Amino acid sequence: MFCFQCEQTAKGEGCTKIGVCGKQPETAALQDLLIHAVKGLSLVAVEGRKVGVSDDAVNRFTCEAIFSTLTNVDFDSERFVTLIRDCVAHREALKKKVAAAGGAASFSDAAADFTPAGTTAEMIAEGEKVGIKADPDMNPDLLSLRELLVYGLKGLAAYADHAAILGQQDEAVFAFIHEAMAATLNKSVGVDEYVGLALKCGEVNIRAMELLDAGNTGTYGHPVPTKVPLGARKGKAILISGHDLKDLDTLLKQTAGKGINIYTHGEMLPCHGYPELKKHPHFYGHYGTAWQNQAREFDAFPGAILMTTNCIQKPRESYNDRIFTTGLVGWPGVTHVTNDDFTPVIEKALAMDGFTEDVEGKSVMVGFGRNAVLGVAPQVIEAVKNKAIRHFFLVGGCDGAKPGRNYYTEFVEKVPEDCVVLTLACGKFRFFDKDLGNIGGIPRLLDVGQCNDAYSAVRIAQALADAFGVGVNDLPLSMILSWYEQKACVILLSLLHLGIKDIRLGPSLPAFISPNVLNVLVENFNIMPIGTPEGDLKAILG
Repeated sequence: MFCFQCEQTAKGEGCTKIGVCGKQPETAALQDLLIHAVKGLSLVAVEGRKVGVSDDAVNRFTCEAIFSTLTNVDFDSERFVTLIRDCVAHREALKKKVAAAGGAASFSDAAADFTPAGTTAEMIAEGEKVGIKADPDMNPDLLSLRELLVYGLKGLAAYADHAAILGQQDEAVFAFIHEAMAATLNKSVGVDEYVGLALKCGEVNIRAMELLDAGNTGTYGHPVPTKVPLGARKGKAILISGHDLKDLDTLLKQTAGKGINIYTHGEMLPCHGYPELKKHPHFYGHYGTAWQNQAREFDAFPGAILMTTNCIQKPRESYNDRIFTTGLVGWPGVTHVTNDDFTPVIEKALAMDGFTEDVEGKSVMVGFGRNAVLGVAPQVIEAVKNKAIRHFFLVGGCDGAKPGRNYYTEFVEKVPEDCVVLTLACGKFRFFDKDLGNIGGIPRLLDVGQCNDAYSAVRIAQALADAFGVGVNDLPLSMILSWYEQKACVILLSLLHLGIKDIRLGPSLPAFISPNVLNVLVENFNIMPIGTPEGDLKAILG
């Protein structure tokens, strides 16, 4: 086993015995084998497009398969066995379509003809031969760039899948994913080509996030500023975590009138701002904080728990019988619900006591997506011009358990009172419940949404730059980002594609970035590690 795709990888170098995330070496090998198989499928898909063949089932499967290998998504080895076999079946069916259209029927790379072994144990052995370090002689900088591209593609595939679930697709997004995955098999691809593909991945990801934004806002309305209680209401309860708005919508409809209150957890918090979701009276509030605290928080929650998309950790025995997964999420032994039928979750919630009394708590504000923020843009612009607002800080990204993340709490606490903090993704749980006050009625802490809502932040920055007639890098705006997994990787690539400089990244730099590749990022984009809150604020504000 060797895996270094997340920020918490062992010793900052790589997990070699078991994943820090809880991933077993057998599962890691099967994930590597699935990625290998998807690369072979991608070779055929690229050839197909040359002769006008593009298969929607292949496109969707590709994104789902890649998404399944993200950190904290699927830990169930047997599901990967199925995915690998399905991948080969899709590939062989696509080959026939391509050949019928006059395309190539044979390929030089063995990945295009790979056939999995008959048993799971044999497939695990195959996976161990095609992992990250399968070629010990590969140039370390090329390896670094290849994996940067692959992890960017994992994030891109996740966003494309989120969007497709809501009916938003773009052939160009699928085409690039296949093109780039196939390119990683080409030993003649050099440093410049990999850098170009990585930045292209960031560009295509902006389109994928635009599609997701259209799916979310087109289906559930633009988020509006909304106060969300952090306490609890007496009664039966279901907690939903992850990112998927459609799953939440379905759960709300299926629980209507059943006396069950629905609570969000983690990145589902911003869902309270969507008009079509917040109209449900039993959609009550938010419980808990970020994904890495779920074991303790789920243990204390007196109801059923539903995990959507990603961010699952090994469940404790105390709640193993009342946690459920859906979609691409999986954990061995945990009940997986399919076909948008959440009956098992509902029945479990009804069988439990729920909250026996009301619980008082703080409240937080959400709903400051691009529509809400740009709706008060004239006030914001005037506040900047008259120096009421000196600077904007985008403090966001993934949260995690690794030491050093208190930096983000301290940074926000020390931001001067004439500055505004924009935040998104689960990194905000380091400071989401702090009252920073307002500047002329504009809250100093603006929750833009999930990591899936990064498009909103990009649009806000671009709109402000246009309003002031400057480039984004000339705005009084600094980005202080935290990362953990592959969605964060592709968002970083999107920012680099846009030419955004001076990003501060932490709590540690990616283990898969070689010293030479890091130098390129520093020289071209002045990307830098976080320092101390006091030192970074002084460097930014003077």
